[in-house]
Amino acid sequence: MLAAAVHRFKPPTANLESSMEARSKSAALPTVVLALFVVWSLTLDVEAARYQTTNFDVVAPTGELAQEIGNAAEHWRKTLAVQWIGKEMPPWSRKCPIKAEVAPHLGAGGVTTFVFDRGEVFDWNMTITGSRERVLDSVLPHEITHTIFACHFRQPLPRWADEGACTTVEHPSEIAKQERLLIQFLQTGKGIPFGQMFAMKEYPRDVLPLYAQGHSLTRYLIGKHGQPEFLKFVADGMTDENWPRAVREHYGHQSLLALQNEWLEWVKQGRPVLPGEHRGSDVQLAGHEAPVSLPPRKEITPLASTNHESAYSRNVRQQGSKAMRADTNSANTVWR
Repeated sequence: MLAAAVHRFKPPTANLESSMEARSKSAALPTVVLALFVVWSLTLDVEAARYQTTNFDVVAPTGELAQEIGNAAEHWRKTLAVQWIGKEMPPWSRKCPIKAEVAPHLGAGGVTTFVFDRGEVFDWNMTITGSRERVLDSVLPHEITHTIFACHFRQPLPRWADEGACTTVEHPSEIAKQERLLIQFLQTGKGIPFGQMFAMKEYPRDVLPLYAQGHSLTRYLIGKHGQPEFLKFVADGMTDENWPRAVREHYGHQSLLALQNEWLEWVKQGRPVLPGEHRGSDVQLAGHEAPVSLPPRKEITPLASTNHESAYSRNVRQQGSKAMRADTNSANTVWR
């Protein structure tokens, strides 16, 4: 079965905040998945240097940068795999090419592509851009987390869960941007109803709320019961796409609306640290930085959901398949 997905790491916005964007397509052959970080400009010098590791073939502006990026990529691949799935991944059959453009003035971004075919994942390819610091501590871990999930689940994840989880491993400065954006979106009517968000197979036109809200909910669920339970929850939900059932069985909420309301209360309280959040790890997780508090005297009133029909949902309808179930109680508004 073929389904193409696109993931983008936070493009700079008008206020210099970051966000991620993506799109999905479905067909009937092998599955091609593209994880995309938005790139300002990617014109590698023909004189760029190359450095190879066990799993990566890096091309960067200088030999020193190529080596630093290659070693960092191996570090994140090992460390994040152990953290998320409890073990290191075996070497890939072919190295993942990484093309890097690094300069202080560049916005953080990149593109990763890979293919799903009959339970196998292969044909990796990655392009990254940004300052040296953000490439090493945010772009690389985010993109490599996508590859870890691809190897673990062998299928595309729900957009909110995939991008939300990948954002938790970014540098605290990048996470803080997402937390500020979340408050902005919730106060200006751009929140996404959970019934709609859980059913998303494609990225919406405005991806910024999805990234901010997906990250926040992922942090909340991990904070409640830890990362292993979060991955079990995602895997279970994908078996039948009955997310209300999965939420009830793994987190004890009777509906997506109940989870939505409890999460919102946590946000209103300033997102205090929860028991399942890790501290003191080599891996940066959401919550390593003081939470961003709500500004005074402003209500959180997200926008009612839209009736946008994605290409995926049209394809499902045309094939007569069952679309992903969602909590009808939260179909029209995010909070009340």
